[in-house]
Amino acid sequence: MVKGRLWFFFLFLVLNLAATFSSLKFSRDDFPPDFIFGSGTSAYQVEGAAFQDGRTPSIWDTFVHAGLSHGATGDRACDQYHKYKEDVKLMVETGLEGYRFSISWSRLIPNGRGLVNPKGLTYYNNLINELINHGIQPHVSLFHGDTPQALEDEYEGWISRRIVKDFTEYADVCFREFGDRVLYWSTINEGNIFALAGYDIGITPPQRCSPPFGNCPKGNSSTEPYIAGHHILLAHTSAAKLYREKYQEKQHGFVGANVYAYWFVPLTNKTEDTIATQRALDFYLGWFVDALVFGDYPDIVKKRAGTRIPYFTEDEAKQVKGSFDFIGISHYSSMYIKNNPMKQIMDNRNFVADAAVDMIAITDGDPAPDELPVLPWGLQQLLEYFKQCQKTKRNGTLNDTGRVKYLKGYIGALLNAIRKDHNSTFDRGSISGVLSELINEWSLIDVNGSNAKGYFSWSFLDVFELLFGWESGYGLYYVDLDDPDLKRYPKLSAHWYSGFLKGDDIHSDEAIGIQKNKTPVPNVRSIH
Repeated sequence: MVKGRLWFFFLFLVLNLAATFSSLKFSRDDFPPDFIFGSGTSAYQVEGAAFQDGRTPSIWDTFVHAGLSHGATGDRACDQYHKYKEDVKLMVETGLEGYRFSISWSRLIPNGRGLVNPKGLTYYNNLINELINHGIQPHVSLFHGDTPQALEDEYEGWISRRIVKDFTEYADVCFREFGDRVLYWSTINEGNIFALAGYDIGITPPQRCSPPFGNCPKGNSSTEPYIAGHHILLAHTSAAKLYREKYQEKQHGFVGANVYAYWFVPLTNKTEDTIATQRALDFYLGWFVDALVFGDYPDIVKKRAGTRIPYFTEDEAKQVKGSFDFIGISHYSSMYIKNNPMKQIMDNRNFVADAAVDMIAITDGDPAPDELPVLPWGLQQLLEYFKQCQKTKRNGTLNDTGRVKYLKGYIGALLNAIRKDHNSTFDRGSISGVLSELINEWSLIDVNGSNAKGYFSWSFLDVFELLFGWESGYGLYYVDLDDPDLKRYPKLSAHWYSGFLKGDDIHSDEAIGIQKNKTPVPNVRSIH
C-alpha cells in the first residue's frame, strides 16, 4: 500500500491568447526534479481507426454521426492508432517527460464487458512500450467520456448503477495488462462536467436533458446529472479500491480522479455575491471533491437538490472518502459569479438552477473572437484553494504566439504557487488533514507552497475537439487533415515548450525570442 497521498495536479490548459502573468524569470530547473511536464490527448480525439480491428462505437461515435459536432467526426482523427511511433518521436524531440492518454473502453472490450479484443490490447501495449522505451512516462485515463454504445443501449450507461460493476471489470483488465508499466491512473476524466454537459443541458453525449433546460431525445435534467455523478463517484471508488487491494502493493502505482475546475470570483463585493461564489464552488467543484475528501456531498448541494440527489450509504461513504492518491485538475478559465435567487424559485429545477448563480466570463482586455482570456492568477488561486482544503477557427498558422504566451503565463503562475514555500522538500505526503477547511475557508491564502506535482498541456496534437470538431486547434503540433498521411508540423509553441523543457531561461514578460516558423501550412482547409 502506498503510504501518503500525492496531491498531483494535472493541468490540462487550452493554449490560447497572448497575455503575461508577471515579471518572472524561470526555467525547467526551477521546478522540483520529480515534477512532470507533459502533454495529453484522449482516445476518441486522437486515435482514429474508429471501425477497425474490433473497436465498436462509443457514445461519441453515435453523437458525431448524428451531425452534432459541426458535421465532423473522429473516425480518422489524427490516426495515432497507426502513427503512434511517429508521435512518440515528436514527443522525444519536444522533450516531453510524460504523455497522458486515455484508453478506449470499446476498443479494449468491444461489448463493454466480457471478452478482451486482442488487437486493442496489442495497440495499447505497443503504445505504452514505445513511450517507456523513449523515456516518457505514461499517464492513463480509463474513461474520457466515451461510454461503449453497447452499454448505453443496454441499460442507459451512467444512469444505471450496473455500470459500476462493468467499469470496475474494465479497470481490472487495464490494471492487470498495463499496470506493470503504468504508474499513474486517472479513473474518470472530468466526471463533474461529463455529468452536467451530458445529462443536464445535453450538449455532449449521451445527449440527455429535458425542457426547458435543453432539447434532447430523452432525459431528465432535474435528476439525471445527480444520478450520473453519483454512479461516476461509485465507479471511481470501486476501481480505486480494486487497485489498492489487488495491484498497488506489487505495481507501486497511484490511482486518482480528475475534475473540471473553474476559478470563481464574486462579481461585486456584496455579501450575496460572496456567498454565491462559495455556493458555486460547492456545486461545481465540491460536488465531487467533497465526496472524495469527506465522503459526502456539500450540505448546500444536498439541501437544494433534496431527494433528487442519491445519498451514500454509511459503507459507501467510508469507501469513497479518501479513495484517491491524487486529484487531477482540468483548468481553462475563471468566471465572475453573480447571485441569482430567481433560479431557486423555479418549480422545475436542474443542477444549474439549484446553484442559483450567473456565471460571467472574465476577460483579459478585448480578446479576439477566436481567443480565450489568459488569467494565470486564477490558476494560482485555484491551487491555493485546493491546498487550503486539501471557438475558434481551425488554426492555419504555425506561429501560435498567443499559445506561447499562455504557456509562459500559466507555467509562471504554477511556479509562483510552488515557490510560496521555498524551503519545501516537495514531499509533503498525506494532505488529508489539510483538507478540512475546503468549503468554509476557500478565500484564505497560506504562505506554504502548493504541492503540485505535474503539468500536462492540452493538447499534444491538434486533436478532434469534442465540442467544435476540427474548428479549433490547441495542439503543440498542427495536423494537416488534407494530407493523406496526416503530416504533423511543430508550432511555435512546440519549439518554445521544447526549449523550456531543455533548460532555456524564460522571462514571462519578455517578447518571444524564438525564430518564428516560416513554413506555411499546406492546403489548410476552410471550416464553415
